[in-house]
Amino acid sequence: MSSPASPAAVPSAAQDTPDRTPGSERRHDIDLLRVLCTAAVVLVHASAAFIDAGHRTTGILGDTAGRFAVPVFFAMAGWAALSGAPVDDETRLLSRLGRILRPMAVWTALYLLCAYVTGASGAGTGEEAAQALFGSVEAAFHLWYLYAYVPLLLLLGVLVLVVRRRALPRRSLALLVALAVAPALAGDVREITGWAPPEWGWSVPLSTVVYAVAGAALLAAPRLGPRALWAAGAAVAFAALAVYQLTVRHPAAYGGVAVAALTFAVIGTVAGVRVPERVRPLVARLSDASFGTYLVHLLWVRLLVAPVAGRLPDGPWAPAALAVTALAAAALSFAVSLLWGRPGWRKWLG
Repeated sequence: MSSPASPAAVPSAAQDTPDRTPGSERRHDIDLLRVLCTAAVVLVHASAAFIDAGHRTTGILGDTAGRFAVPVFFAMAGWAALSGAPVDDETRLLSRLGRILRPMAVWTALYLLCAYVTGASGAGTGEEAAQALFGSVEAAFHLWYLYAYVPLLLLLGVLVLVVRRRALPRRSLALLVALAVAPALAGDVREITGWAPPEWGWSVPLSTVVYAVAGAALLAAPRLGPRALWAAGAAVAFAALAVYQLTVRHPAAYGGVAVAALTFAVIGTVAGVRVPERVRPLVARLSDASFGTYLVHLLWVRLLVAPVAGRLPDGPWAPAALAVTALAAAALSFAVSLLWGRPGWRKWLG
């Protein structure tokens, strides 16, 4: 997810926030990290299709390989909000939120429409559409991330304005308070009226805030130790997470120890890496298209990956099939996002 919080992240959605600090060059390493995480998100959802088709081991290993992506997106969001491109005023903060919410609303409607037309679960009924105002719906389940991402950006942006700018962002503070009291208010409405509102999804778990703050520190810091040591740590964390997911619990919680270890090891491995000059323009374009890629990729997973997984017999070729189909889905998603970026549709499509 430019990507969901740009210079940060799901992908990053704030196109007006370049991967740079004032007076410095663009952070090509963060561009690369965003592209890597966007592809990893596609792999996670492709792996889920393989698990649903009965290829459990292959799917869980694929999920493990991409499990770091969402926490790293939150880490990049923290870097963007606190260090890379902090907001100067409340108007800028609300504008960034709008750059996420507009495409989010458009794609929620499109996924609901597709579900309705195809008769898939999560059909685009009025009830489902209303539920999308409260939290992620099945037809667009991958958008759950944005229901945490938007409050996170709002929280960090308000903190920057209050602490660094000595400002009083009244509208943003009111919105933040509304998001904070909404779950309790929904409970009161249920108790008084007997009507059960949909589950509230606009919330930020503590682990997400920690990923944002700790990730911001890592991404803003000078080089911390040999890159090879971080890469070795990532390999160990991957092995530990794979064993955990195969034997204890799948999917592993994003706030779990093994996921956190893999997340920070990946950040330490990629942060500060020198991207060759000849590929920087391509990496930058892919980074700018990552939010749109994140939004559209579930269509390709359903159209391409799921049918292949469903028709694939048991055997050793499942890992190769997952790799090929996930790569194809990611490539097609990036390509489509790049195409609609040309005529200026990114404002509405991400």
